[in-house]
Amino acid sequence: EPPDTPRDFSCQTQDMKRVTCTWKEGETYLYGENLPRYTLSETSSQKRVLCEGSCSKLCSCSWDIGQQWIWNVTVTVENPLGKKTATDVFDVNHRIYPTAPFQVWEDCTDTEITLHWNYENNEIDLFCQTEVRQPDGKIELHNSSVAGSKRVTVRGLWPYTEYMARVRCGVAKHFWRWSDWSQPLTITTKEGTPSGKLDIWREITPVLGGRNVTLFWKQTASFQANGKIISYEVTWEKIEDGSKPESISFSSVHNSTRIFIDNHSYRISIMAKNNINFSLPSVLIISKATDNSMKILFFSFLGTEELKEGQVNGTDDGIFISWEPRNIYDSYIIDWCNFPRLQPCDLQWKRFGPNTSSAVISSAAFIPGVRYKFCIYGSVANRASLLEKKIGYLRELPPHLDPVVRKVDLTYNSVALSWDSYFTNESDPGFVRGYHVYVSPIQGNCNLKGSKKHILSDDSELCKYTIENPEEKRYTVKHLMPNTKYKIVVKAFTGGGETPIVNFRYVDTPSNSNMLYFVFLLVIVPILVAALCHWKMDWVKECFCPVIPSPNKSKVLSFKEFKIDSEKVLKINDCLPDMLAMDSNTERKNH
Repeated sequence: EPPDTPRDFSCQTQDMKRVTCTWKEGETYLYGENLPRYTLSETSSQKRVLCEGSCSKLCSCSWDIGQQWIWNVTVTVENPLGKKTATDVFDVNHRIYPTAPFQVWEDCTDTEITLHWNYENNEIDLFCQTEVRQPDGKIELHNSSVAGSKRVTVRGLWPYTEYMARVRCGVAKHFWRWSDWSQPLTITTKEGTPSGKLDIWREITPVLGGRNVTLFWKQTASFQANGKIISYEVTWEKIEDGSKPESISFSSVHNSTRIFIDNHSYRISIMAKNNINFSLPSVLIISKATDNSMKILFFSFLGTEELKEGQVNGTDDGIFISWEPRNIYDSYIIDWCNFPRLQPCDLQWKRFGPNTSSAVISSAAFIPGVRYKFCIYGSVANRASLLEKKIGYLRELPPHLDPVVRKVDLTYNSVALSWDSYFTNESDPGFVRGYHVYVSPIQGNCNLKGSKKHILSDDSELCKYTIENPEEKRYTVKHLMPNTKYKIVVKAFTGGGETPIVNFRYVDTPSNSNMLYFVFLLVIVPILVAALCHWKMDWVKECFCPVIPSPNKSKVLSFKEFKIDSEKVLKINDCLPDMLAMDSNTERKNH
């Protein structure tokens, strides 16, 4: 293809002695001897070639300007298929592109930096711009207010903070473009007095004759060390009698200490110190020990239930805690241990404003299956009071152990299971919410009334009963079949579920005694009666069906005088009756 017209053609000078023109070339798809050639000449005289251009990433061509200030130059690009030109008319004084400043150095205080520099051509009036990069990456630009000045002061900086600065300059009278940036300079401001206060907290343990107070401190976002912290100063004094304060100093590597105080009220303050001065004191007031307060402290120290512990739940972001707000407090504090199984634990705490009644406590140290204890305090005038206690998990896991079934009572259609109370402690991986009772016959599937189906990993089927009261210790499974072998297991479950079913207990239901008795009455008794009757047939016949005697066989009528012809006749007058009854019935008489 024929060459394109040179793009972005312009000329400039850095030293007022030599001009350099630059442009961008186009693609011609020609190579070797056919590559385009660039020549730069004065437009009024095409025969005067100023220079021949060379191209790498950017095409350029330079020549000495001598005493000429106004230029009208043309760049010509040519290949065997054609040529194109581009023209630039300029005043050298208006095309000055300064060299980058060099020999940059600084003076600084705790809040200001003054940058100094030099540049090569001191005959040109320049004004310069300073770029300051903050520690968070934010960039600020500061312009020098006086042309020709070789310094600029940047104010409003943080003490003992590292900044990065660099400088560039442009012509003050006929600005063309900025110079390149100078080499960056890393600057650390000087130290200043610490600003803000340390965040401090305490843990109180009752001991004989007083209390051990473990003090903790940390730097928060509102505290600025403004230097290198070299020590911490801890001071405590009685409030009532105004006795002389006691104090102790610790190196910067410490963030806690323990002191002993008696049962009076104490004022405790902690300050941070750098090479310049102390920070403002952070103050805690430890109230006078009363019987009630010592009782609360004692039970809290032992971890007993004097103040009932509420349960809290984990979320994707941490452990959610809420509490009942009270109008009298100006702030709330929640403390906990990241590693509660270690002694002493690493106590952590977090402060909240007076209008807050819930929070999500998060920590990289929180792991599933570990119980964390949270104490919620209300604070007013630097005095803190324990309000509530909470326990919870980031995520509950299934329990380690299952209840031990101690007693099994069987009938022909039920089984009553009894187990020991589930012993809970701080090492449990979750709160026991209740129990599941699983039942199934050895042969066939389970379809007991009132149960739900539960399928195991091997596709076997169980009947499942749910007990949602963790205090329950007995359950009766009904509607079983007599004389049948069953497998049974009791599992405890938490918010994290339950462990897989591995071991069963096997029981055999007895036969139904009522049914046997009924069979006995309907079958056995009649058979026995029939056998007995058969054995005593003659006796039974004589008792229930006696033979009617024939008068002719009576011995009474065996005498000859009682015979009339062939018949035996008994005359009434020949008998002496024991009793004689007269029948006066006329009808009977007529007969």
